[in-house]
Amino acid sequence: MKKLNLVFLNSEGKSVTLSLNDPVEPADPAAIKNAMSAIIAQNVFVTTGGELTQIKSARISENNTTPIELAE
Repeated sequence: MKKLNLVFLNSEGKSVTLSLNDPVEPADPAAIKNAMSAIIAQNVFVTTGGELTQIKSARISENNTTPIELAE
């Protein structure tokens, strides 16, 4: 499953990651940056380290899971 990870810094300077499933690809960097700026401006999320204050990065990650059949 692919995820879009939005990484912010909070008031304490610590990284905070918000993950969204099944991102649209190809990614639109300008739209992602605008969305992240809106999240900060609207103070939507507050963490244990305070509010989100700065954009750090964004990335798409993919987690591949392969089941292993165990003999009975």
